[in-house]
Amino acid sequence: MIENTTLCCCGSQKAHEFCCHPFLSGRLKPNTPEQLMRSRYSAFCLNDMDYLMSTHHFSTQDSNDREMLLKMFQKTQWLGLKILKTDMDPGCREIGYVEFAAFYKTNEPGQIHEKSRFVRENGQWYYIDGILLEPLKFKRNEPCWCKSGKKYKKCHGQ
Repeated sequence: MIENTTLCCCGSQKAHEFCCHPFLSGRLKPNTPEQLMRSRYSAFCLNDMDYLMSTHHFSTQDSNDREMLLKMFQKTQWLGLKILKTDMDPGCREIGYVEFAAFYKTNEPGQIHEKSRFVRENGQWYYIDGILLEPLKFKRNEPCWCKSGKKYKKCHGQ
């Protein structure tokens, strides 16, 4: 048997088969807001509309979400994800937050830096909404966010 060793798009450095695939396939449900965030990022990379819609809380869905996702799938190439911080609401273990930066390319490279809010209902985590933050700034000599092993200035900082 040949083992699938394709690395997961979420940046975990784990094989996709053992990282986000069990969530995207519906075999497992994410246990934490971070697992949901990573699996949703993978769903964006793989154009998995059904997963994105099923993990977006119904209270904050918009009637044109599917149309907007289709347009985004056609023009966006996702380049990397960096998880910056995860928190649980101190007053409620059913609300969690993940601060992340997602890097992408349309015509130009771009970045989404967001603090996302998640809620757990009936044992399942859902994305609720997020607050956009200022784009991350990288120092030229720090490691690149894409985990290439190169310094930022020699990789995506050019």
